[in-house]
Amino acid sequence: MRILLATDAWEPQVNGVVRTLSRVTEELRAMGHIVDVVSPDQFPTFPLPTYPEIKLAIGAYEPVQERFKLFEPEAIHIATEGPIGLAARRICLEWKLPFTTSYHTKFPEYVSARLPLPLAAGYTYMRWFHKPSGRLMVATPTMRDELAKHGFRNLSPWSRGVDTDIFKPRQPGEPDLFEGLARPIFLNVGRVAVEKNIEAFASLDLPGTKVVIGDGPQREELAEKYPEVKFLGAKFGDELGRYFGCADVFCFPSLTDTFGLVILEAMAAGVPVAAFSAPGPVDIIPGSNAGVLAPGQTEGLREACLACLDLDRTVVRKFAERFSWRACAEEFFRNLQPYPEPEKTRFWRRLRRLARLRKKTAA
Repeated sequence: MRILLATDAWEPQVNGVVRTLSRVTEELRAMGHIVDVVSPDQFPTFPLPTYPEIKLAIGAYEPVQERFKLFEPEAIHIATEGPIGLAARRICLEWKLPFTTSYHTKFPEYVSARLPLPLAAGYTYMRWFHKPSGRLMVATPTMRDELAKHGFRNLSPWSRGVDTDIFKPRQPGEPDLFEGLARPIFLNVGRVAVEKNIEAFASLDLPGTKVVIGDGPQREELAEKYPEVKFLGAKFGDELGRYFGCADVFCFPSLTDTFGLVILEAMAAGVPVAAFSAPGPVDIIPGSNAGVLAPGQTEGLREACLACLDLDRTVVRKFAERFSWRACAEEFFRNLQPYPEPEKTRFWRRLRRLARLRKKTAA
């Protein structure tokens, strides 16, 4: 199948959304599908205020139109709600093309945490954006229930995967990357920003050492406020995997993630996860023997971290092995809206004629 993916989140951004989309794209291509990715690196951009790592495309509408015509997709997925997503959405509605969307981040909560805007305004925009979608793919049952309460429809499950070759337990003889630091090591990995609630972790009274890996606008502020916490900056790939494997407990304090891919990455490294009872953790941790939930969303995280020290790391790893990127890609593919065969569709036949005329004119 020819699949067009329109996304405002793509490499070189480093976050769970990009990892999910890039890995699913790789798996789809390995399954024999043709995937065309429309992403910000193909346009002039400007940095998103308060989140400069995200580049927003300028003047996307007409170039995206051309991509539609040239690629002739059999399925269209719009992954994000930014300028590229808006352009693709507009084209699909104007040309009466079915499409799917996905809900990767709690956008209203992110905006509300950074700007003086009410949650209701954010959810109004998100409902408007996703309403025409044939299927809105959501990572967890808790998130689906929450969106349904906010009036979203056509919700379909789309879970996540983890690379168990990169994220794996530390092997005998491998160096301890936290050598010299007091044990146990309590680790957090992610963007150091207000919406990730990292201060809830940094402020905990825990034995050993608290370590934060990642970068972001709140890093300097938190490093100054909590000098006992080790802020190591961003790490990537195999090196990041080794840091995971050397930790004793992973602490995930976020209340705004829809899944929390780093939870699976920690578990794949055999590191149990302590988290608040929020969407993502409540769908992964209960019954897994791979982590401990705090009883609420504001307290009990310290006790959850300490309880994780008693969990069997072998059991933690085995739980993570249930998740694969191939299964994630297969579920994504099943969610795509069925398209009529292109050769039977008058719209695509017309576009093919236009394409042939352009080629003749150019010759």
